[in-house]
Amino acid sequence: MADLVDYRFDNGIATLTMDDGKVNVMTEPMLAALRSALDRAEADAAVVVLTGRPGVFSAGYDLAIFEGDPEAITRTLRAGGDLVHRILGFPHPVVVACTGHAIAQGAFLMLAADLRIGVEGGFKFGLNEVAIGLTIPHYGVEVARHKLTAPGFDRATLTGSLYGPRDAVRLGFLDDLVPDPAELAPRAQLEAARLTGLVMAAHQGTKQRVRAAVLAAVRSGIDTEFPSTT
Repeated sequence: MADLVDYRFDNGIATLTMDDGKVNVMTEPMLAALRSALDRAEADAAVVVLTGRPGVFSAGYDLAIFEGDPEAITRTLRAGGDLVHRILGFPHPVVVACTGHAIAQGAFLMLAADLRIGVEGGFKFGLNEVAIGLTIPHYGVEVARHKLTAPGFDRATLTGSLYGPRDAVRLGFLDDLVPDPAELAPRAQLEAARLTGLVMAAHQGTKQRVRAAVLAAVRSGIDTEFPSTT
């Protein structure tokens, strides 16, 4: 699992880099590696920068899981929902440096962060579940509802459309863009360094108030749709 997510801590910033050598699919090992990395970041009281490999943040779940054991499907989707909930309520700021494509579960992880920076280029963002025969899980609906514009939420969830970077900013998938991939990591680190100056107790308390409704809705959706087998 350590090979899937690289963890680097420096000056109060934990940088988590996903890299499975392909498109960073959300398998059980990847989800477990991210969970472990967030545990380390929380123990380090760190501001988090979550990023991907060149050209892709994450393309979402490995579709092969949906053809397998129903218990494995439930287990994986619950783990994915738990990760979205964890990022959404993380006690320290979370910055996403989106290195490229962010689709489906990859987009849900991105939407759960506090600040999302992408890069110009031929990258796609969106929630394509209905285009590939899947119903968006309740937790995905709720985090998308929380972050996307109202018209963008309706269109993105119901049409399966994928959008380029500028439309992704307009609809709320991203907060900002940099023009060149080489500028992304420095910009994300600069923003993270600024966020280390926050009073973290105030940040955490305010986050719990601001996101109380969406955190509760995400948690309820996970527990109802994907009940724990343990």
